[in-house]
Amino acid sequence: MAADPAELAREVAHRVQAAPPTLGSGRLVCVDGPAGSGKTTLAAAIAGVVPGTQVVHCDELLRGWAGLPGLADSVEALLRPLAAGETGHWRRWDWLADDWAETRAVRPGGLLVVEGVGSWSPGIADLVGLLVWVEAGSALRLARGIERDGEAMRPQWEQWRIDEDALFEAHGTRARADLVVTTD
Repeated sequence: MAADPAELAREVAHRVQAAPPTLGSGRLVCVDGPAGSGKTTLAAAIAGVVPGTQVVHCDELLRGWAGLPGLADSVEALLRPLAAGETGHWRRWDWLADDWAETRAVRPGGLLVVEGVGSWSPGIADLVGLLVWVEAGSALRLARGIERDGEAMRPQWEQWRIDEDALFEAHGTRARADLVVTTD
């Protein structure tokens, strides 16, 4: 399905709000897929459709370019307290300082969108109301990343693509998606 972000956001909101809560009294949407595919754009559109939506970006939960293998544990540590009706916490990675920064809180209830590569994992499947897989062609995704981060970051982008492919293969993420979106 290729879609306009606003139209897709309305569809996602409708689907997740029509279903029972999965995150305590709240609802959870994971927007996953390879880097540069449009996940952040979709997450912002969902937040624009559902007032009070909280959005957590996974690139702020992982320890830099090499942090993808530990991301699932960080996401689960954020979500399990929310499922119990308690405030969830996560520590933000500061990409410029190359170190951990402040701790942030996510209040229970309402709609939470966790977006980014590796936002979904089998360990949180029971908490996810809707898993949206966002994809685009490899060359386009790389071009988007290099445009954002600069040519000097190409080696990191190349390794990241290998790492995310391994993660998606291990988790079977695309096959488990409730909705698949193509953005190219």
